[in-house]
Amino acid sequence: MNSVRNQLPVAVLGAGPVGLAAAAHLIARGFTPLVLEQGETAAANLNSYRHVRLFSPWQYNIDKAARRMLDAHGWRAPADEELPTAGEVVDAYLKPLAALPELAQNVHYGHRVMQVTRAGCDKVKTQGREAAPFVVRTRSAAGERDHKVLAVIDATGTWSQPNPLGADGLPALGEVAAASYIDYGMPDVLGNARELYAGRRVLVVGAGHSAAGSLLALAQLAEEAPGTGIAWALRGSQLARVFGGGDADGLPARGELGARLRALKESGKLELHTDFRITALHERDGGVAVLGAVPGGGIRTIEGIARVIASTGARPNLDLTRELRVRHDPWLESTDALAPLIDPNEHSCGTVRPHGHRELAHPEPGYYAVGAKSYGRAPNFLMATGYEQVRSVVAALAGDLAAADDVQLELPETGVCNTQFAYGAANAAAGCCGGPAPAGSDACCALDVEEKAKGASGCASSSACKPRQPSSSACCT
Repeated sequence: MNSVRNQLPVAVLGAGPVGLAAAAHLIARGFTPLVLEQGETAAANLNSYRHVRLFSPWQYNIDKAARRMLDAHGWRAPADEELPTAGEVVDAYLKPLAALPELAQNVHYGHRVMQVTRAGCDKVKTQGREAAPFVVRTRSAAGERDHKVLAVIDATGTWSQPNPLGADGLPALGEVAAASYIDYGMPDVLGNARELYAGRRVLVVGAGHSAAGSLLALAQLAEEAPGTGIAWALRGSQLARVFGGGDADGLPARGELGARLRALKESGKLELHTDFRITALHERDGGVAVLGAVPGGGIRTIEGIARVIASTGARPNLDLTRELRVRHDPWLESTDALAPLIDPNEHSCGTVRPHGHRELAHPEPGYYAVGAKSYGRAPNFLMATGYEQVRSVVAALAGDLAAADDVQLELPETGVCNTQFAYGAANAAAGCCGGPAPAGSDACCALDVEEKAKGASGCASSSACKPRQPSSSACCT
């Protein structure tokens, strides 16, 4: 990189936990970060569900470089084993981090990133491209501005881009018109949103931890507010995956969440609709009727719903990089090389192999999507993963490839083998998850990215391991 470019800052898009961690690593490596945050405070997205208690203890929620910066200013770290709420992570960790003098001068709030490109180069132009700085266009109260930067670390996440209720990936018919009845994500049903839910019939849609948390909160509300009804709709029927690994989960709070949800389902206090693929919402009698396709081609209607909680996941905003040369996985919308390692059809939070700058790289040198955005539509992201991602990426930007390639990531297992749902319990027991590889197996799950790029496909001799279809050789976990 020439000396002029080396004088430029590195843009970090987003001041959430992973974005601020990236900034801390950049400072430690001698770079100047330019942190651009759409919200008015650090971790605005995390703060929007501050009432939620996380199932990962503090030891997984604090980045090492950030901790060193905080410690140098006399910060007192919470106990590693304690379980914080999202709000406690914001208040006790992220706000103090963002307020450090080394960081505060480089974090710009109220700056919405509109586009990222190369100076003087549209997507088509090749000549001189890699020598040109990046341009990040923002919009703030002061107007639009272009920022020239050395590299871009995109930690914008996915939380502000919720998936719609429609099972086909589009908003269900009538979903936009019925928006006043719908909350996306995890509303605080026991707190500031209580009046919207108490004594009313509520439908929760989704099969992940967010849905489970909302269902359990509604169950508590139902005990306190007579007349509160709870319905739960999910597209599939594999409740074992939703209930999780119980005592086998490496994060006890996560295992307990699933166990409590199982108990709620078995109590009969929950109206359950499985194999329900939402197609339409109709406003009716002061509420909504929710229509869904069911196996066999029929349509089922859930009547009398006053509120809908859509816990249907989220997706990345790919418009930001329309003028960059990026390569995404066709269905996950993650970085292409990362997809085989994180596909939710095959992996859970604890079965994702370590990955760093090489898996996160795009054809556009110097641009990296990290954190939840790097996973695209895959839901199995943990904060600790993002911290190791940015450590590797910043080391690569500094030219320290030895450190960048030394990726170490130890995540707690979920106790659930996702592969057994895709390929059957027999295959899982035979060695794809939860057991040793079959005799003669080539340990297909250890195929690295370079081998995949060379065309390795499937496993040499293991009938238990299956290729990631249609284009990847990754199998099991």
